[in-house]
Amino acid sequence: MTQTEDSHALQQRAGQLAEKVDALKSELSSRVIGQEQLIEDLLVALFAGGHALLEGLPGLGKTLLVKSLAHGLGVEFGRIQFTPDLMPSDVIGTRIIDERSSGLEFRFERGPVFTNLLLADEINRTTPRTQSALLEAMQEGRVTFGDTSHELPRPFCVVATQNPIELEGTYPLPEAQLDRFLFKLVVEAPGVDHMIEILDATTAAPPAEPKVQLDARDVVEIQSIARSVLCGRHLLRFVAELLQATQPHAKADEETRRFVRYGASPRAGQAIVLAAKVRALLDGRPSVAREDLDASLLPALRHRVVLTFDAESEGRSVESLVSGWVHTAERSTK
Repeated sequence: MTQTEDSHALQQRAGQLAEKVDALKSELSSRVIGQEQLIEDLLVALFAGGHALLEGLPGLGKTLLVKSLAHGLGVEFGRIQFTPDLMPSDVIGTRIIDERSSGLEFRFERGPVFTNLLLADEINRTTPRTQSALLEAMQEGRVTFGDTSHELPRPFCVVATQNPIELEGTYPLPEAQLDRFLFKLVVEAPGVDHMIEILDATTAAPPAEPKVQLDARDVVEIQSIARSVLCGRHLLRFVAELLQATQPHAKADEETRRFVRYGASPRAGQAIVLAAKVRALLDGRPSVAREDLDASLLPALRHRVVLTFDAESEGRSVESLVSGWVHTAERSTK
């Protein structure tokens, strides 16, 4: 088979997978009403091989969305309800004594992290020690217990939910842990029209579970194909200039110097580019467009740029600063 034929076959397969993803989106949108953008961003994070952090008040459908996603993907699903008394061994597993004919032996009992899609529910309700138990699993795709490493299944995706940090009884995630999430997605309250639909749907007969549209092999295949999507050097330069614009150095604009304590890391740039490649793939295009990058900026940056006390006291957010960084990057790439 020639290179041209290989490329054509790959594009054809990508188109087939994109149709399955569209069907999955429709299934999820029928169960989690009024959250189409949230659903799309969550799928992008998954197919980019990353993890997602969902932040929103209780009762907005975060848990329902993740459970419905697992049903639609047909993958193994695990859930951990994070509480203040949860221990690291409750997450990764523990060593137990196994009685056999040859005598007593120690055996590693795997924890709920050994799954394809893990819902870490209310992750900021537990202590930093237990939060960090997920760190190696999220970054390396394996768990080390004692001197032995245990590989996690593929695909492996953590979708963590958290309540806004202002609520009582929460432990803010440290920067190193936040950086392991490809996207941070904010779950907004529905408007009146969507609220009517939600009330109508949730007080009637319970809906059927979403139909299985993909499987674990499909997810891994999409993750692999997405990395072959092209991204032009001029777009990579735009991302690099934008990351530089978030740094509060002497040449930065006044707002960045005043409101930003730490700028975005290279991992933020990797998240933006990978997510843009997934968006292009699912849209049936062989290369990234500028709009793919734009759609990925805020979810990749909002949890990685650390703001100053002045920003918090004046109600400034990463959302309010992104447009300025974009303009700076555009000027630098002209």
